Amino acid sequence: MLFGGNGQIGWELQPALGFLGSLTTLGRAEVDMEHPDRLRAAVRTHSPNVIINAAAYTMVDAAEADEPRAWRVNADAPGVLAEEARRLGALLVHYSTDYVFDGEARSPYEESAPPRPLGAYGRSKLAGELRVRESGARAVVLRTAWIYASRGKNFYLTIRRLAKERESLRVVADQRGAPTWARSVAQATGTLLARLFDPGVAERIFAESPSRLYHMTCGGETTWFGFAQAILADLERPHARLEPISTNEYPTPARRPRYSVLSNARLAEDFGIRLPHWQEAFTAMNGQMP
Repeated sequence: MLFGGNGQIGWELQPALGFLGSLTTLGRAEVDMEHPDRLRAAVRTHSPNVIINAAAYTMVDAAEADEPRAWRVNADAPGVLAEEARRLGALLVHYSTDYVFDGEARSPYEESAPPRPLGAYGRSKLAGELRVRESGARAVVLRTAWIYASRGKNFYLTIRRLAKERESLRVVADQRGAPTWARSVAQATGTLLARLFDPGVAERIFAESPSRLYHMTCGGETTWFGFAQAILADLERPHARLEPISTNEYPTPARRPRYSVLSNARLAEDFGIRLPHWQEAFTAMNGQMP
């Protein structure tokens, strides 16, 4: 059962999970994540073996002025799904974010690094992680970062659009991360679930705790400016020139972590899963765009 099926990751999950069995997909039109009773009813109607929560309140800046709503979607809703998963004996997969960190690190964050969110969005997502992990449900929490896709609202599509509308673009050059194609995350999630369907693998993974935390991003790292350069390089007739700027020159209501590179070593060690380098994934996705 997939929540958030119309989002960037959720949309890509649908074909990636089809080989695992019957999939029920719910978007915002079918169930409102802000209403716990509706969430419970949806789960109890279908009684799934696996619940995947790809729904989230992702408006980072808006969350600063509307933290209660971010909390309902990002913290309360995952808690409800975790409770229902425990009741059913189902597996829960829940997505989280690099925004649980403050960005002060200088080497890739491991799962054991202390979380220190800088804003309302990060606080709400961290609370969701904790609700899931403290529920007692069998669960996998997947932190990802810098997600982009061919649909929705994301940096990739914004740069492509603005490059045709403006003569110059000012892009932040002192925040580092790994641009991560939503399809790469979806395919890795499908592989992870397929392996967890093996009772021996599941027993090993959950031997010490009913929940496990993993980082799941593409490999390598760059800046937003570097990502913008890659995007423009593949446009046939880019009209814009890029100007690198600092975070301080682009103030926003919410503070962003300056360093968002996540270590994927635990994912590789436990499941043998390695997402492609961000440039490889970008080339694959960009080749499909008109």
